[in-house]
Amino acid sequence: MKYGVAIFATDETIDVPRLAVAAEQLGFESFFLPEHTHIPASRRTPYAGGGELPRYFYHLVDPLVSLAGAAVVTKTIKLGTGVILVPEHDPIVLAKELATLDRMSNGRLIFGVGAGWIAEEAENHGVTFKTRFGLMRERVEAIKAIWTQEDASYHGKFVNFDPIWCHPKPLQKPHPPVLMGGRTAASRKRAVVYCDGWIPTAIGARELLAAIADLREQAQAAGRNPDSVSVTSFGAKPDEFKMLEDAGVERAVFWLPSASANVVLPELDRLASLLKV
Repeated sequence: MKYGVAIFATDETIDVPRLAVAAEQLGFESFFLPEHTHIPASRRTPYAGGGELPRYFYHLVDPLVSLAGAAVVTKTIKLGTGVILVPEHDPIVLAKELATLDRMSNGRLIFGVGAGWIAEEAENHGVTFKTRFGLMRERVEAIKAIWTQEDASYHGKFVNFDPIWCHPKPLQKPHPPVLMGGRTAASRKRAVVYCDGWIPTAIGARELLAAIADLREQAQAAGRNPDSVSVTSFGAKPDEFKMLEDAGVERAVFWLPSASANVVLPELDRLASLLKV
């Protein structure tokens, strides 16, 4: 099983390139950044964690720009969006940005996707919240078409364009892995239908094992390779590592505190020692 780290990186936390270098030097396989383009000052959407929304949500850096910075100072660590909110992005522009990042990193991009949970955030981008999952699917499919076709076109309910030329193409072939974020049965179905993997978060180990079994059953029924939909993001206890590895979990990603270097780097060292990366 591979090990990665993630952080809600902000303008008040450790510098992203510095953290990526430290994680690579310690042997971590991957490094993920989440996204919120903004937080509405007044919202009706409650925080799933309960109480007030943590301060770091208001201060997040842009994940693609930050990962580009990390790409130029690292050599081996994979760089992932965990996750990018696809409905909030133009698919043609996003396809170009991601392909550029994949080439800049010499083929190290992991494209984690999600639809978002804050209704007002989506609506500020002109997105109808109730139809965001359909929009996400079409935009992901359109991005893959742009990545893999010279004369790329897409015609759907939400995304519609005639043949275009859009370069660069990603270095990874046929394209960087697309991983579906979420913890629900619906997210597993989406992973099987149009993604290459699944990144569940905030889910217990035993619940995760049952979910993986369901994921593989769905993949087999759809004629997909079950190994292509077994990637996970997880915060586990040491005695759960072997159980996850035996279940075929490809990658366990651990969240670092959203804090300054003097807090984050010792925690990174502690995790590296614990995991023996």
